Amino acid sequence: MSDQIILNNENMVTSKTSVSVLFAGDSGDGMQLTGTQFANTVAVYGSDLNTFPNFPSEIRAPAGTISGVSGFQLQFGSKAVYTPGAKFDVMVAMNAAALKANLKNLHHGGIILANTDGFDAKNLKLAGYGEENNPLEDGTLNDYTVFEIPVVTLTRKALVDTGLSTKNIDRCKNMFVLGTLYWLYSLPIDTTIETLKTKFKKKADVAEANIKAVKAGYNFGDETEMFSQHGRFSVDPANKKPGVYRRVTGNEASAIGLTAAAKKAGLELFLGSYPITPASEILQTLSGLKKWGVKTFQAEDEIAGVLTSIGASYGGALAATNTSGPGLALKAEGLGLAVMLEIPLVVVNVQRGGPSTGLPTKPEQSDLFISMFGRHGDAPVPIIAATSPVDCFYTAYEAAKIAVEYMTPVICLTDGYLGLSSEPMLIPAPDDLADITPKYVKERKPEDPPYLPYKRDEKGVREWAIPGTKGLEHRIGGLEKQHETGHVSHDPENHALMTKLRAEKIERVIDLVPDQTIDNGPEQGDLLVLGWGSTYGAIKIAVEQALAGGCNVAHAHLRYLNPFPKNLGEILSNYKKVLIPENNYGQLIRIIRDKYQIEPVGYSKVQGLPFNEMEIEAKITDTLKEL
Repeated sequence: MSDQIILNNENMVTSKTSVSVLFAGDSGDGMQLTGTQFANTVAVYGSDLNTFPNFPSEIRAPAGTISGVSGFQLQFGSKAVYTPGAKFDVMVAMNAAALKANLKNLHHGGIILANTDGFDAKNLKLAGYGEENNPLEDGTLNDYTVFEIPVVTLTRKALVDTGLSTKNIDRCKNMFVLGTLYWLYSLPIDTTIETLKTKFKKKADVAEANIKAVKAGYNFGDETEMFSQHGRFSVDPANKKPGVYRRVTGNEASAIGLTAAAKKAGLELFLGSYPITPASEILQTLSGLKKWGVKTFQAEDEIAGVLTSIGASYGGALAATNTSGPGLALKAEGLGLAVMLEIPLVVVNVQRGGPSTGLPTKPEQSDLFISMFGRHGDAPVPIIAATSPVDCFYTAYEAAKIAVEYMTPVICLTDGYLGLSSEPMLIPAPDDLADITPKYVKERKPEDPPYLPYKRDEKGVREWAIPGTKGLEHRIGGLEKQHETGHVSHDPENHALMTKLRAEKIERVIDLVPDQTIDNGPEQGDLLVLGWGSTYGAIKIAVEQALAGGCNVAHAHLRYLNPFPKNLGEILSNYKKVLIPENNYGQLIRIIRDKYQIEPVGYSKVQGLPFNEMEIEAKITDTLKEL
């Protein structure tokens, strides 16, 4: 779509349908805060958006180096936005390393706002340019629109009378840049000002300095001749469904989803957790929701986290634990215990790059295998995967429903991309959420038959016996249970029966699983792109573009990974070839190959980065050529 040019207050204003922006600098430059504030502003303004924070795992990464670069990318637009952008239109480069690390992903002709104070001899050397090879001067950036701004110098001038130290003044430089971006894209600064007042309400001098820096950056854009030739830009608000919206990260959405499920089920929510990147925000969010009946416990390790949740579930709470890959490995024995006890438990696994400590701050779809198979013995559990930050709310909610109504642990898979990214969420009405019905066993009188804790209903589900209820005394623990009575049993035939019954119960979860649908494209044809989890946005856009180019291709995205939808095999058989992009070395493809006896085409990416639509569209084209 071509840009529309209008005149506004003697400035040329170019109207765009969407823009992708990257804020990049050292980890200490405040790029995550800057990007978050920009995202808040465009969300309040009414744009659709999608964000991607990308930062080192070190608490204080090496300043000035490529490995120390922290970035925050977002795309906002007047149309639906599904990714932060395969490439970005604008890059804020706070130093030479930020430029070098990210220039390859800037659109040809894109805009660079370069902080010239970050391109001195020291920074050039640390970035690997060499002291005499300044990219701002040697023609490297001739194909781009470059605005050279001495951000630190201008910030110091603007805040010279604040009384703050030079060190504290320099911390405001990111707000100066933010103000300049607000001017460049015709956005209001009010949201950021109110946020700064709240954030620093106990430090009025710091709040005032940051607010002054934002205004100085905005005024700089308005008064300098630097932008006169290119003018400003604007992006109209998106045409959204009416309602109340809030911007949420995937982790926040998961936390809110668990809370909503507990309220809907009439239960208290308990989270037993050990802080782990990139899942800790779930614990942080829930710790602030005590007034909603939420209890959080920060345990000494991952094992204690899951075991306290198992205890809370046994006591009648909706229990959850959050973790990432290494923590899920440590929780394996505890999850096996929960399978044996047949009690409800939600495990939100925010996946990251592995193995071992791996890439703590980088996303990867690394844990499908361990979620499916990584427990001692035959201990199947339902697995559900989120597709977007907002969808983390609905997957957490649905995981809780399955856990409570089928008396089983459930693993809810998100990842670092979804968990830390954000987008606007339409707040659902409580009545629009599915009912969650706990199956409690009632108090028994002396004349009633003995209580049988493992007696099952037609779905194979046992009842939930709350401790202290009269007449419900029964055994609990990790040793195998006798059918119905719950007594400890080492009988071979009983163990075979109980293993079978537990597996059959999980298979019956399929009654809650809707049929698989085609997201886009023909119901049968040459190629089906099958995805799961956070690859949704990139695949969706890639398939739309391929369809527009005349390709016979379709997109289906799996939400339910165990059990699979009933009709998945039929859908797979309707296409000549199936392509499975995954942010791992090929996990879903092996499960699909084993279950449906087909030979899909795998497409793996294990770089600690999500797929972008350009990569997948290229793979679609290559795959179709081979048919």
